[in-house]
Amino acid sequence: MTNPSANSSRAAAPRWTREQIRAARVVPLVPLLLQRGLPLRERDAGNFELASHPGLLLKDSYWRWPERNLAGNAIDFCVQVLGMSFHDAMRALLHA
Repeated sequence: MTNPSANSSRAAAPRWTREQIRAARVVPLVPLLLQRGLPLRERDAGNFELASHPGLLLKDSYWRWPERNLAGNAIDFCVQVLGMSFHDAMRALLHA
């Protein structure tokens, strides 16, 4: 027997195209974070550091956090650092 509530929750989740996912991966992070009111510190070579996460460096749509051995694109940042779901991250990035 299947669980009807599980099926309905799957149906409610949007399906993202490959093009939308590619576009979300390369959304610049600095304007997005400034828009959300998160303070950033400018560093050398066009890098920024998220004030609330010492050592986490941002540049364009990429980030790295050497102390935690983490890095990735804009979607990864929203999911791994901000704790968003994939769908919420996609919505935030595509409507930034």
